[in-house]
Formats: sequence, structure tokens, C-alpha cells
Amino acid sequence: MDVRGVTLKVGVSATTTEPGLTGGHLDGIGVYSRALLRELPREGVTVDARSFGPAAQLTVGRPMPRSFPLATMRDLVLPGALPGAREHLDVDLFHATDYRIVRMDRPIVATLHDALPIAHPEWCNPRLRGLKNWLQARAARKADHVIAHTRFTIAELVQCFGVDERRISVVPCGVDEEWLDAPDAAQVGATLAQHGLRPGYFLTVGTLQPRKNIGALLQAYLGLPASVRAQRQLVIVGAAGARSEELVARIKAAQQNGENVVWLSRLTSSEALRHVYAGAGVFVFPTLYEGFGIPVVEAFASGVPVVASNATSVPEVSGGAAIEVDPMSSAAIGAAMLELARDEALRDRCIAAGKARAAGLTWRDTARKTAAVYEAVLKN
Repeated sequence: MDVRGVTLKVGVSATTTEPGLTGGHLDGIGVYSRALLRELPREGVTVDARSFGPAAQLTVGRPMPRSFPLATMRDLVLPGALPGAREHLDVDLFHATDYRIVRMDRPIVATLHDALPIAHPEWCNPRLRGLKNWLQARAARKADHVIAHTRFTIAELVQCFGVDERRISVVPCGVDEEWLDAPDAAQVGATLAQHGLRPGYFLTVGTLQPRKNIGALLQAYLGLPASVRAQRQLVIVGAAGARSEELVARIKAAQQNGENVVWLSRLTSSEALRHVYAGAGVFVFPTLYEGFGIPVVEAFASGVPVVASNATSVPEVSGGAAIEVDPMSSAAIGAAMLELARDEALRDRCIAAGKARAAGLTWRDTARKTAAVYEAVLKN
């Protein structure tokens, strides 16, 4: 991209993509950040990947000038007008793709994925929650411009973070374009065999935490006819998150009782995840709260029919291509699962609609729209 006659150089957060800091597990923010780091250069943006973390642990980005705690403390203590009070990077603009936002001497674009910690603190880690929420709200107001992923999120950012709606642009998340084509069947078969999976299973993907509502999905699955459960596994992909102890115990109890429940807690390879999607018969996303919901688009792209929550941003993302259900009703979730497992005509319609929806939500398009936000910010 060319702004003011020069190539645009942008600092981009890479903290959530660092294997040494994440243990190799990428959450939705990590997937988003990694996609931008890869796709923005294709849009003519020179990317300077930067991470908060010890230099010895960084393999994706270079260190920020100061650690996040130290930079935050300087924000709190020093007036922004003082010399040296703002972090300096040799870039035109800095894009904070997570919630680690500090004052800089360059314009800041911040992606605020949702307002979960403030809107629903009961679903979050209670440790230092009040302090973190206050810091996040304060940091959000430092941004010159904010990116949200859905229209749903805008109202929450205004209410919970005090962001001026006029400074918010909607840029949806996406999926890798290669996911729109079927992966190699032999490779899919090898991945499934490695994890003890039989094609046609019910699948869900996401970190195990209360808002993901996996407990309701487990209950729905266990309520299906025994013949269906014998034929189709329930496959849960995601690491254990905050407040997941009870759910983990329920999953293990179901396994001990001989149920066809498989929990893949350490599936860190993007290619392996793609293969697991490809082997699924039905994807189920019963979430209670999302700022976007990347797994829905991944399932669409993989040609898997989707049962999705009708809550928060999910209907906006699915665009009518999923069977929408009340996530508070295990009976409704189970009925939709059974319908998609048995009704071939319905399956075909959902698969076709999902493919069409995913084709309009690629990471390449996300990067293009993000670069346009950079240009607009620098022109103002």
C-alpha cells in the first residue's frame, strides 16, 4: 500500500502468536493476529511484528521497547505530553491486535474483539479481574481507531469501553482461502486415524470455558438415541480454559462410562485442525457469547453443515447458512444435531450455503479491509 507517496510500515502485535508464550495453542485472537501477519504484506503493507515478552522466547516478532507491565505503569504515572512518556517504534502506525494497548508516539489502531470481561465478568477468570477490566477500558480509549469484527460488537464497545462509535470500523474475521478446497483425502484419513476418529462425527472447536457452553452440547449428545451415539462420536477440540474444571470432569466421566466422546486438548497444528473439520459430519457451536466465532466460518469452508447458537454475533456471522438454535436449550441443540445427521437434503442445502458464506469471508479480504482502515487513519 502507498500512503503519502511512501510504502506503509505498520507495527503489528504478535504476542498471541508466539509459541513460547502460548504453549503452541492459538486462541481466536492468535489465529486472527497470525493471519494479519501473513496476509498484510500481500496488500503492500510492510509489517514489523512486535511482541510483549522476553526476547529469548520470541520467534515471530521482535520485543516491544518495554514489557507490558512496565509500559502500563508508565501510562499510569507519567502524563502523555512528557518527553519519553510514549513508546516509540519506527513505524507509521501501530496495530494492537489484542488488548495490550499502551501510549505510543504513533497512531494506534486497536482491534477489540469483544467486551466479555466487562459485559460478563462471571464467565472470566476472577484473578485480578477488576483491575484488568479497568486497564482494558482505559487502554481502549488510547486508540485512535478501533476495529470490531461484527456490528453486534459495536454497541458493547461503546457501552463497556466508552469508545466513540465514530472511531469504530467493522472488519470481519475469515478463513484461509485454501480451506475452500477439500484437503488430500489420504492425509485426512491419516490424521483421523492418529486421533482415533471415525468420519461423520459431531464436532465442536473452542477453548473450554463457560461461555462456549460445551456442557450443554455434551448433555445434548448424551440425550441422542443410543444408535446415533454408537455411530457418531462427539469430538471436542480445545484446551481447558478458566473455570472449566467441572466440564472436564463431565467429559472424563462420559468417557469412563463408555460414551463415544473424544477430547483433543492439544491439537495445535492448523493443518491437523483442517483435517479434523474435513472428517466431521456435523459441526456444533452452542456458544453463549462471541465477538465473531471463527470456527463457524472454518466449518462452512470445510463443507460441514453447522448447528449454531442464535445468540450475540453468531447469526450475523452465519448469515442464515446454519441451523440456529437457542443455546440455553440442550433439547433444541440435540434436535438440530439429529436433523442434520439424518436429513440429507437439509445437509446439502446447509453445506452449499455455508460454502458460499465462507467464500466471502477470507483472511485475504480481512487484510485488505484492515489496510484500508490504516490508510483512512493516516489521512485524517
